[in-house]
Amino acid sequence: MPHYKAEPRQLPDSPPKIGILYVNLGTPDAPTPQATRRYLKEFLSDPRVVEIPRLAWWLILHGFILPFRPKRSAAKYASIWRKDGSPLAVHTEKQAKLLRGALGETLKITGNHDFEIAWAMRYGNPSIASRLDILKAAGCSRILILPAYPQYAASTTASLSDAVGAWACRTRNLPELRFVRDYHDRASYISALANSVREHWQRNGRLAGDDKLVMSFHGLPKFSVDKGDPYFHECRATGQQLATALGLAEDQYLITFQSRFGRTEWLQPYTQPTLETLARKGIHRVDVVCPGFTADCLETLEEIGMECKQAFLINGKGGGGQTFHLLPCLNERPDWIAALAETAMAHMGNWLIEE
Repeated sequence: MPHYKAEPRQLPDSPPKIGILYVNLGTPDAPTPQATRRYLKEFLSDPRVVEIPRLAWWLILHGFILPFRPKRSAAKYASIWRKDGSPLAVHTEKQAKLLRGALGETLKITGNHDFEIAWAMRYGNPSIASRLDILKAAGCSRILILPAYPQYAASTTASLSDAVGAWACRTRNLPELRFVRDYHDRASYISALANSVREHWQRNGRLAGDDKLVMSFHGLPKFSVDKGDPYFHECRATGQQLATALGLAEDQYLITFQSRFGRTEWLQPYTQPTLETLARKGIHRVDVVCPGFTADCLETLEEIGMECKQAFLINGKGGGGQTFHLLPCLNERPDWIAALAETAMAHMGNWLIEE
């Protein structure tokens, strides 16, 4: 039998209070092998993330990956770590605080401003369960789960739902729960992405000739799409709508996928090999934007900003591989915070009606 914790009694006439939990994927607590091992163990133990038979994967994870990979990964984290912590955690916390301000102004206008916002990580700290406990203790009887990833994938969005469900299984007096599934084609999100690219072009000049805008999304094993995961199609829809907003022709941009793991086939084209090929073909300049990452992190700052940049520059031939620009993620852009607030408001719907 599960153990249900005792909870404060909620009075029948208590007014409904809304909580919003803003969730990103996760990060180690520190750029050390020990902290990275804890994070990787939790992340890679999730059957949503690695879909192979559990016993076989347990042997691989504990026999080959966790003894060696944390040291290498920790060195990569150390190369991008900030004085105030993990870039992903720092940006996610700031986004949540700014979202609180944006929603506060809007909800005051509507007459409903009794709400709380918390942020969490699916893997690592602060945990989803701990932040849901805080929201519930604050009196939130309605909680909206808002993921920081715009495109739906079973390994991210559905895994987030699993974690909320696990918390719910141990909770006696459940709040009303709503989930934002995705917002990959929401106009305000696409507009924030397009504005970020336009501002980059204002500073550095628009693409010319055969120069390319490369839109790099996190990869997934190909079999996940073959089994019905909509992630690939949602990424392509985001990329195509961004290209349309920017007025790009089909030969001016590419949609690629990064962060492969293991030997199985992943979604293609792969980002780094694509950049190497462009350099060898004589493409002078590439601008890389990562629309699926709403906050800069290891995958953008180190993988794209360091590894892929070097690969592009060293493979240049005949004038190719000369200029590489990595555009910052949306981070704390005002138009992105406004898009987040608009998305949250749309999903809260009738919760905002005075009762």
